[in-house]
Amino acid sequence: MAAAEPGAARENRLAGKVAIVTGGGQGVGRGIALGLAESGASVLLVGRKLRKLEKVAEEIHAAGGTADTLSADIITDGAPETIIATAVERFGGVDILINNANMAMPLPLSDYPDDDFRKAFEGGPRVSLSLMKLARPEMAKRGGGTIINLVTAAAVRWDAANYGVYSAVKEAVRALTRAAAYEWAAEGIRALNVAPHAHSPGLDWWMENNPEEAEEFVASIPAGRVGDPLEDIGRPVAWLCSSEASYLSGATIPLDGGQSRWG
Repeated sequence: MAAAEPGAARENRLAGKVAIVTGGGQGVGRGIALGLAESGASVLLVGRKLRKLEKVAEEIHAAGGTADTLSADIITDGAPETIIATAVERFGGVDILINNANMAMPLPLSDYPDDDFRKAFEGGPRVSLSLMKLARPEMAKRGGGTIINLVTAAAVRWDAANYGVYSAVKEAVRALTRAAAYEWAAEGIRALNVAPHAHSPGLDWWMENNPEEAEEFVASIPAGRVGDPLEDIGRPVAWLCSSEASYLSGATIPLDGGQSRWG
């Protein structure tokens, strides 16, 4: 019997699963949404800018996948409840939660406004935990699920300047992931951190406008390139959410071409 095509295997990997992706309108969020849909999951794309979400949904539909959109500011009262309820209403449940949305900025500590500091933690650990807690019973009803929280290698960056608040937000999320992996394992729920490094509108703009620094930056990546949001992030995340990775939980997975210095 001939071996199955890799693409065909991907299409069935998450068949029947329902995924939520916050910040799904661009960059890594878009890549993950495409990867999940390509593997057979129905995807609810969540973000503030509806048109961006709709463009990603159109990409998924054009490829034969299933997706819907929800425009929401995740830090507003009731937003996490609305997100989970919408996934259940439109697709019948929740199997996969991708906490990708981020409101933290790379700025020097002395320059970080107090209001933005509070918003960064609201949009990071506070909302991530709210969504995790709300998704938990829905996942348990379906025999388990997978939570993927997006974190950052900036937390172990050789030069921590400008990344203090950004890293603090992501490290708080990373600790929550580790606890959830232990506390909810009996319900078949796995929790993982993914530290990605891939093209995004912000990174691409910086590289185009700072070519010398960008060249040094790329040279610091052992793989010799910046990652592709779908091929290097989305597809590996889809595998992490599949039954093939069922024994993996509580870990931080760097998808960054070997650049990070995780201890």
